[in-house]
Amino acid sequence: MTDVEGGMTGKRQAYFDALYAGIDDPYGLRNRWYEQRKRAILMASLPSERFGSAYEPGCGAAELTLDLARRCDAVLASDFSLPAVEAARRRTAGLANVRVERHHLPVDWPVAEAPFELVVLSEIGYFLETEAMQQIAALCSATLAPNATLVACDWRPDFKERALSTARVHAILGEIGLPRLVVHAEHDFLLQVWSRDRRSVAQREGIR
Repeated sequence: MTDVEGGMTGKRQAYFDALYAGIDDPYGLRNRWYEQRKRAILMASLPSERFGSAYEPGCGAAELTLDLARRCDAVLASDFSLPAVEAARRRTAGLANVRVERHHLPVDWPVAEAPFELVVLSEIGYFLETEAMQQIAALCSATLAPNATLVACDWRPDFKERALSTARVHAILGEIGLPRLVVHAEHDFLLQVWSRDRRSVAQREGIR
């Protein structure tokens, strides 16, 4: 995320660089049951057992990246914070199907590597201003494969660094117009899944 085009400010860049400079997992993604459960719900909400190429911007400490790597042939993960990128690379070392890059969004969205069968926006959209989030939604639309899946999962309570409400982030993504397959709402987080393939999991399996 970047300090141009409505993305991250330089102040937020310094905040995240400092956050990841001292510890690989500042949010406790590996040990907190809340985080483990949330990832399990997200992964169980994916409508396909297997995906080809996936893009996960804002990967942070790469715990979700590890789960995605088990279900995807190739995962491109990214973060705008260099310490976070370095931590993610250490965490995914040895996984031949994972690549971690430093991307400032929306300007570094990997258009040249599209199309993606899966795009996962987890805990990233609420740090962006409206214009940048709208640009990312447009980029998702432009780079998703014909039967691709788009996922958004975001913390709901307010906090100091928030730029957009979670409801607004998901509304912007909903404006792409993709059929929505999953809505999972809790007091703590909101998860939504959209797909260009509007069939339910049961329909895809031939059960109905």
